[in-house]
Amino acid sequence: MISELERPASIATPRMRELAFAALAAQVDGSNDTRTLPEIQFLLTHASSIEQLGGPWTDLLSETVRAPHPSDAPLFELAAALRLSLFELLTVALTAAVEDDPLLGRALARMQTPVGGARPTVALLATIFAPLLTASSAFALLWSGPAVRTGLLKLLNDAAPLPECAVAVPPSLCLALASQEAAWPGIQTGSFEEAPIAMPPSVRQEAARQADALVSPSRAGLLLRSGSPAEARTVAGLMAQRLGRQPAFVQTDQLAGLGPWLRLRRLLPVFVYELAPSEKRIIPPLPGYDGPVIALAGPDGSVENSQGALPNWKLPVPSTAERAVLWRSAIGDQAPELADQLARAHRHRPGRIAQLGRLARRLAAVRTAAGNGAAELRLEDIRKAAWAGEAGGLEALAEPIATAVQDEALVAPPSLRAHLELLVLRCRHRDALADRLGPAACARYRPGVKALFTGPSGTGKTLAAAWVATKLSAPLFRVDLASVNSKYIGDTEKNLSQLLARAEEAEVMLLFDEADSLFGKRTEIRDSNDRFSNGLTNYLLQRIENYDGLVLLTSNSKARFDAGFARRLDAIVEFHLPSADERRALWLAHLGDYHTLSPVEFNQLAALADVAGGHIRNAVLTAALLARAAYRKIALPDCIRGLELEFQKLGKQMPTQLLARNLAANENAN
Repeated sequence: MISELERPASIATPRMRELAFAALAAQVDGSNDTRTLPEIQFLLTHASSIEQLGGPWTDLLSETVRAPHPSDAPLFELAAALRLSLFELLTVALTAAVEDDPLLGRALARMQTPVGGARPTVALLATIFAPLLTASSAFALLWSGPAVRTGLLKLLNDAAPLPECAVAVPPSLCLALASQEAAWPGIQTGSFEEAPIAMPPSVRQEAARQADALVSPSRAGLLLRSGSPAEARTVAGLMAQRLGRQPAFVQTDQLAGLGPWLRLRRLLPVFVYELAPSEKRIIPPLPGYDGPVIALAGPDGSVENSQGALPNWKLPVPSTAERAVLWRSAIGDQAPELADQLARAHRHRPGRIAQLGRLARRLAAVRTAAGNGAAELRLEDIRKAAWAGEAGGLEALAEPIATAVQDEALVAPPSLRAHLELLVLRCRHRDALADRLGPAACARYRPGVKALFTGPSGTGKTLAAAWVATKLSAPLFRVDLASVNSKYIGDTEKNLSQLLARAEEAEVMLLFDEADSLFGKRTEIRDSNDRFSNGLTNYLLQRIENYDGLVLLTSNSKARFDAGFARRLDAIVEFHLPSADERRALWLAHLGDYHTLSPVEFNQLAALADVAGGHIRNAVLTAALLARAAYRKIALPDCIRGLELEFQKLGKQMPTQLLARNLAANENAN
């Protein structure tokens, strides 16, 4: 910045602050004691330099306005846009100079004795700039003028009399007027290139079209919807770049003076919201800024401005071909086949692909750190990465089920396994399932998959859900209903909205155990509780229908669900209590090789103990505990003892044949 006392001789036009200093110096009294003070000498020196340029400051004002000093270019551009008066223009120049020149502050404090203060008061401004005031008073010009209205100037000391009110320019605006980088509290600025997310060409092209439309006054705002804040910020940065600006992400209510600051720094305001399903936000006016505005939000809620509801643009999921390119960029060219496989199997978005690529490369490097060869990326690295960096906060509302369930661990009759395999097939091909079908099939097709598992407790519904997730290489999260439900109206929907948006973004599979507690039947409205419950059910039905991810629900009875929910499901899989042959297979699958049971004893357990697979599992664990305590393999009496405990839980009588068989086995052992 060019100093006032070091201005090159080739620049004859003074700065506006120098004219203001000269006007202030004209009010200095004639006592020698005062004139010898450093701060007064500071003013007199500036007044002398102004006189050498052509006379009193009032004579040079019109010339300075006609041909401003180069360092005053931001001030004059802003003054022209806001239509500032000459009085306001000089006031801004003087008050901004206070923030970077301590001698000026000391001079003002001395000249305003006994009121004091290092910032100019309205009374002092009225005195020093009196030649610019006609019929209007200084306070009237400031109070009703655009400088105060837009926040470029702010009046301090509200409790003081009007003449004693001090005037200031916010620090961020002072720096911006000096063409310096100026941060604003609660606002993050920067180029979109700071976000390491590669966007596909289709999104870049649409971002350019949306940005071009924002130039039109009829499209002065846009609501950008995405479950990924990082992706939304990246696209907002692309749009800002198209408009020749940088984005300013607004997450503060302190907006006084923000309009001039945005104009000075050539920024595009981007309001960041986290909205509940029925929540509505209105973008506040920004006096001093008349350019386009962008709002970022998730799938729920609405945003308006003074013109009404903003038009929406929901960021799409990239096509399979685009996902393949993104995967190659994320994992490198060493595994093109893997990139194509991942693109076909998963509907990941750009941000998720970039995240998984970084984590997978690191896992591959750790795995091969002991060797000398290059780290070869494998599908297993991607699967582990999906668990390591799953979905930005899902653990607060859902419980991860990280155990993989292989084919041999799922004991199911052929009909049930066929239903489950068909469900897996539906999930794998959900992205392009409606391609080349008729218009009726494509009209309302949604790629999300919703399935309901019904059946008695212990029949393997949760195990089957884990098996489906394992086959799809998708992280599985069981929804914690206690964390989702809230006694405060609206909070339950907000929690579910956040849960579904994050799960949809990360393409994890959600498991709602005992889902009828959330998706139950709507009832006749008798009181406010019924109205709230029905409203929650209505929201869930609508949100699940439009959900783009994978959802599994379990319940003991299909009859407990609302009738409108069944048609929104893609599959209903019924689990029944196992037959004798299935129970025998369950005993074998759970016991493995760590037992001494004969085939006849297996047949007896399967035929006489009519229990579900979950109870068989518990009985085997109890039997293993007894066997380990005796330092031997599992025997029949251990299994029968485990079954006794399970029958006690069920409130049923233990089959007498098993008790007799256990007694005979114990007698033989003795």
